[in-house]
Amino acid sequence: MKKRLPILAVLITLFVGGALALDAQGWTPPKDAIPPPQQVGNNAKQYSLSQAISDQAQLHTIAFDGLAFLTGDFGYDTFLPPGKVSDYFGFQYMRDIDAREMGHNTSFLTRIADNMLAILNDQQKAQLLTLARQQESDIRLFAEMRLPLIKAFRQNLQGDIPAGSKGLDKQAVMNYSADLYALDGKLSWQRAQTMGSIIRSLTEQQKAALARLKFGDSGTWPDIPEKHDPSVPHDLNVAIMTYASEMFSWYAGSPDADTYFCPERHGMYFGGFGMKTAPAMGKQNYSISTSLTGDSGEAFLNTLNPTQRRAITDVITLQHKDLDEIVTTRRAIVTELLRFRNGETADLDKIVQMSKRYGELDGEMSYLYATAFAKVGQSLTVQQKQTLTSMRIFNPADPKGPFLYSTPIENPKIASTNFLFGVK
Repeated sequence: MKKRLPILAVLITLFVGGALALDAQGWTPPKDAIPPPQQVGNNAKQYSLSQAISDQAQLHTIAFDGLAFLTGDFGYDTFLPPGKVSDYFGFQYMRDIDAREMGHNTSFLTRIADNMLAILNDQQKAQLLTLARQQESDIRLFAEMRLPLIKAFRQNLQGDIPAGSKGLDKQAVMNYSADLYALDGKLSWQRAQTMGSIIRSLTEQQKAALARLKFGDSGTWPDIPEKHDPSVPHDLNVAIMTYASEMFSWYAGSPDADTYFCPERHGMYFGGFGMKTAPAMGKQNYSISTSLTGDSGEAFLNTLNPTQRRAITDVITLQHKDLDEIVTTRRAIVTELLRFRNGETADLDKIVQMSKRYGELDGEMSYLYATAFAKVGQSLTVQQKQTLTSMRIFNPADPKGPFLYSTPIENPKIASTNFLFGVK
């Protein structure tokens, strides 16, 4: 029996990055918008975009991915938290700076989504359901389009290179990634259009209720019973919950929060989320360690010899230009999407073109990671392999994948990856 894919599967999104210190140029908040709240506690100070793109944060994150890639398999590589798709609405930042440090708990999204849905009226919630139906096939397509890249990167590690090829073709990887991100841009535009319409329709009473829910302090979010319409399929319910949580962070946050991304946001093809997130699957009120990435990444680097370690550290310098342009591109995308908040219309073609460039940048960085990981993996000694394997906790009860997002699937159909190696 063919398994269906819940649109966004389990509502888990991991982040280890931070805020942003950029001016909101080109964006005028609506007159009746809630002003960006003053952050609570010290968490906001710990996270910044400059920290997220810093050499240390990037090195430990890439090293963590290297550990996951070299000790995992294709199935773990495919795991992807749903919140990494169309992530221009401030939710990732809201997770990281939460004063109660509950942002990495599996109940975080559910609580704010339930509160948001309790405030919206039936007509507003109907718009979210329409959006979920509109995006269902494209969200699945995004997950399916990732699979050839993931397979090609693992083939490159294993030396399974097509005849006539010398290895991965960087330009082919960048071009394919551009197409993937073009789809992400379309999804983002549709979400902003719907959420902007709902936000502009909020009554004064609804705004007052939202003002009591603080961005940056989940302790102000009441625990309320879930009230899901049993006539709405599970897949669509999950999508609606995701939209509701993003709509709150978009409404109560700021352009800085929208532009923010965590170090793990890019090169998401190497099993880092599979190693870190899969153990949380199906567990309520489960908190994922925020130190796992840094600690494990450092331990991975310490296991390598100087030559192997240099293969990883060289990537940091090589990706500097790409990361800087990603920051600029994200800010431009965020600014355009926010037009829907002002009652204007964001330019879909502009969003798609900027997203394609974003994809090229992410594709180039992913190529750098895949190349470095293969170089290290193919030179590991038996002792090093044993040491790295011992760093990974294998639980027989954990789902194995492959996954479409976080839903295990069987025998996914993947087109030939030869084109990613420059071979027709």
